[in-house]
This record gives sequence, C-alpha cells and structure tokens, in this order.
Amino acid sequence: MVAWHELPLWDDDTWGEPAPAAVLPSIAGPAPAAVESVVVAEESVVAVESVVVAEITAESVALGPCAGPLGVFDLETTGIDVRSDRIVSAHVGVLDASGAVIDARTWLADPGVEIPAGATAVHGITTERARTEGRPAPEVVAEVTATLRDLFAAGIPVVAYNAPFDFSLLKYESLRHGVVPIDAPSPVIDPLVVDKTYDRYRRGKRTLEVVAAHYSVTLEGAHDAAADAIAAGRVAQAIAARFDLDVSADDLHTQQIAWARAQAESLSEYFVRIGRLDADVDGSWPIR
Repeated sequence: MVAWHELPLWDDDTWGEPAPAAVLPSIAGPAPAAVESVVVAEESVVAVESVVVAEITAESVALGPCAGPLGVFDLETTGIDVRSDRIVSAHVGVLDASGAVIDARTWLADPGVEIPAGATAVHGITTERARTEGRPAPEVVAEVTATLRDLFAAGIPVVAYNAPFDFSLLKYESLRHGVVPIDAPSPVIDPLVVDKTYDRYRRGKRTLEVVAAHYSVTLEGAHDAAADAIAAGRVAQAIAARFDLDVSADDLHTQQIAWARAQAESLSEYFVRIGRLDADVDGSWPIR
C-alpha cells in the first residue's frame, strides 16, 4: 500500500524597529540597519540574519487570527518523503498585520546526502553549493526548531502552507540529529486547509503559486524558502480578510484539525472512485 508521504501533498505540487521582546521574540542575532524591502533571491539563502523592514504600530494591527505579529515558516528539501528526506534550506520570519516583514531568518544546510537532480530543479540548490556554503544539518535543525519554539511560546501563530509536510519533516530531522522535536506545534495556520474549506468548489490546482495569484499575493522566486514563507503568510492574511474570519488563532488551529481530516476523507473517497485502492491518505494535522 502506498503510504501517505508517497502521495502528492494536498497542494498538488510535486514538490521600522522590532516590537518589544515581550511581544515579539527576536528570531536571530542583532539586526542590521533597517531596509526598505527584502529581495528574495536564490543567493539569499546563504545568509543567516535578522532583517527589520517595518514597525508594528497600534494602527496597523488588525483583528482576527492573522493579526500581527504572524510567524511564517517554510522548508526546501531533498524530496517529499518526510521520514527520509532532508532539509536543504529553511526560513522563519515574522509579518505585521499589513504583511510587511519585520523579522526574518534564512538557513542553508548541508543535508549530508546528495540532493537529487529533481529537487535541485525545483529549488535551485545543488549538492555542491549546499556542501560549500551550507552549515551542518544538526546546527540548522536545532536553530530552526528553537526559533519556532520561541514563537509558539510567545503565543505567535505560525503560517505554513501544507503544514504537515514542513512540520513533520522537521520533526524527523530533529529525531535524526538528536534535537528535541516540536511534537505539537500550535497555533498553526495552514492557508491550504483554510482555502479548501472556505472556497471548496473552486476548480484548479491549489499550489502556493496558484493560490497566491488567486488572492492577488505576489510570489517572486517560488520554491525559495523565504519567498514561499512570506507569500504563504500574506495569503493567510488575504483569506482572513476576504472571508472576514473572526476567530482567534487558537480556535482556528482547532478548527483546522477537523477540516484537514474531512479533506483527507474526501480525497480518499475520490481515490476509491477512480480505482486508486492502494492510496492511504493521512488527515493528521498539523503534524504527522
């Protein structure tokens, strides 16, 4: 029987000043001077730094589950098997309620294994580059995990598009490298699950690129961890605004658990109808 992690992962893809520490924990070391924008390019993944580009003000903070500060998280990897594939690059950032980036950190890792040509074709990172410019995987996994843990401890929700992929792969990487994993990340906002719930019958693919375009969110450099994470956060904010979501991030997290299970059951029923009796879809969310 085909395991869930061998199936396409629901998205139909083959693959200013900072706020006070009490509100927004620093996710990196000392910040450089403020800049006007963040250029998300492939070359940027070698940097491990904090970038301050906006300031949270009382006027900019909206209500609802996506009110700032809002964490964002994405991984680029050696493949799509969360148990055996490895992290190549990672991004954890924070947006304010307007979608401006107020803190950001990006990692490039040496995964310790060859990066398949198919994965390189997606995110552009070669084995040679990862070995030359990347940091040891155990260090990267430990820092990404600690950064996310700090955001959750501060009550800051974290957006991850197709969250079970990123959080599950991070969990197995943590176990592989002797890092205490995040077993129950919360609160998490998954724009894929929320979009499928509120706009269930919309036709077409639900990749981040397609969904971002649908909500008029600019995504430049898709399959770059920083670009994808930031776009996912802005998509979550656009969904919350379009459908006037009026719940807390904690309540939305709880709702998504049921929604993801129902979506998995629906996908399983579809596979049965088309004769894919070997498909085994796991609806656990936000981690498997």
